[in-house]
Amino acid sequence: MVQFNDWCDCADEPVGNHFRRVLTGQTANRQTGVDATASVIPGHYASEERIARALARLGKPATAELIEGKLPTSKQIRSGDLGEIYATEWIDTQSGGFRALIKRLRWKDHRNMAMRGDDVIGMLEDPATHRLIFIKAEAKSRAKLTNKVLTEARQGLDKDGGLPSAHALAFIAERLLELGNEQLADSIDDAQLIDGIQPKDVRHLLFTFSGNAPEALLTAALKSYSGAIQQWAIGLHVDEHPLFVAAVYDQVIANANNT
Repeated sequence: MVQFNDWCDCADEPVGNHFRRVLTGQTANRQTGVDATASVIPGHYASEERIARALARLGKPATAELIEGKLPTSKQIRSGDLGEIYATEWIDTQSGGFRALIKRLRWKDHRNMAMRGDDVIGMLEDPATHRLIFIKAEAKSRAKLTNKVLTEARQGLDKDGGLPSAHALAFIAERLLELGNEQLADSIDDAQLIDGIQPKDVRHLLFTFSGNAPEALLTAALKSYSGAIQQWAIGLHVDEHPLFVAAVYDQVIANANNT
């Protein structure tokens, strides 16, 4: 886990009926953030089982080559991937029980290509109704966050009537079947094809990772939303954003060679 609380200050604020949180990287604990992030990245690009099998069969040098071969070399793609990774990790650890069970970067067509479609989908079963509740997330990573970037994120969140896309849900269900989780795969199919997903069953997560302070921008984005879906805006602010991204991926490679 990334353990945001170990290297970030946290400030929460309600914005109307919505929720905003800003995580600010602590200068004194910057390396903690690099190390914590680097520790989870390999598992977002390749399954833990594949990495362990390669290590057992082929040894450390070949496993390090496998991991490094999965990592993007483009600075832009690294930044975008890391934003999506952080959104996934936040859902899994700080969203109140939602889980993003499929790490979709494992299925990239090419390591230096961005993936299309919904960035991250999280799920939680309502204990009272047994209906699935979904988080539909858009993750944006920029050295300088702007209103234009948040407008792009809003467009992504509002696609398909604000609901998770049929393609994204089918992709997740198929991957869950491959992993042997038939019950959850069936629940996704039931939600989509039998019960129908309603706006009340969805939360929107606007997740930003930026080198500038996101508070005012995220607040304005939440205030401008007039739809019926509950909104969460999470901003991770780390100074010298490009250098931090580079340090994280350098640490991943160093860790792989020292495994």
